[in-house]
Amino acid sequence: MPARLKERYSDTIHAEMFEQFKFDNPMQVPKLEKIVVNMGVGDAQTEPRLLDAAMAELGQITGQKPSIRKARKSIAGFKLRAGSKIACMVTLRGERMYEFMDRLFNVVIPRVRDFRGVSPASFDKDGNYTLGLREQTIFPEVNIDDVSRVRGMNITFVIANNRDTDESRELLRKFGMPFRN
Repeated sequence: MPARLKERYSDTIHAEMFEQFKFDNPMQVPKLEKIVVNMGVGDAQTEPRLLDAAMAELGQITGQKPSIRKARKSIAGFKLRAGSKIACMVTLRGERMYEFMDRLFNVVIPRVRDFRGVSPASFDKDGNYTLGLREQTIFPEVNIDDVSRVRGMNITFVIANNRDTDESRELLRKFGMPFRN
């Protein structure tokens, strides 16, 4: 059974965006290419087991095995050496991407305390949106008793065929992203 949001995109969102922005060609309509979930574990240099715990939690959250990210250059102020393992990340595409986005918008984000909507201004120059979460415990897949340390994460929505952040914002709004007014 295809993901609910994938069906919604192909059935209604694509046509609505085509009409709303008056594109010349249906291939110009922006679409979600991938979702990248990144969890930084800077203190993994002193305690390597923290990276393993973060990878296990990220794997539970996304349903996919995370990859380890290493530091590109040394920064003495942060006691960081080039090649140190400092983060883990997952790139979601296809069905898993739409399932994750559905859970994020309808289950996870409403669980955030004092939630008033996500910032509508967190777009980069390419029209991709990045959302920061302060703790991984808001995901129902993570057992709070097993969490050794509360960690934040960045979730980036990479949007293809976008020439404008307004188009990207409208696409995410139609998917159900709860933007602040």
